[in-house]
Amino acid sequence: MPFVLWSLLLAAMLPLIWAGVAKAGVRYDNHRPREWAAQLAGRRQRANWAQQNAWEALPTYLAAVTAAWLMKVPVAEMNAAAAVFALARVAHGLLYVADKAALRSLAWLVGLLAVLYLFLRAGGVVAL
Repeated sequence: MPFVLWSLLLAAMLPLIWAGVAKAGVRYDNHRPREWAAQLAGRRQRANWAQQNAWEALPTYLAAVTAAWLMKVPVAEMNAAAAVFALARVAHGLLYVADKAALRSLAWLVGLLAVLYLFLRAGGVVAL
């Protein structure tokens, strides 16, 4: 299976990974998870925010990959864009947790550019 398809699983798992980082090592209240998360601070709070941002990025990435796949963008190009997206999104979460705001924003932008590339390539706007 091409990496671009595996990247969909990775993108879907990233929010769960950041949620795990937010919850690791503290008592978690599964009866009131949103109230519990609202009380987080520091690294745990930023991990929760990384989780939220990862959920927000997921639908657009899924749509971009789907469009590229349906329009038969070459798999090598999709794999390259998927690798850029995956690395950018992992970096985004790590930088979020580390409180490196400017670098985090740069990682977010790189991920967005990978998504835009897939859409533009699928639409025939960008041709290689």
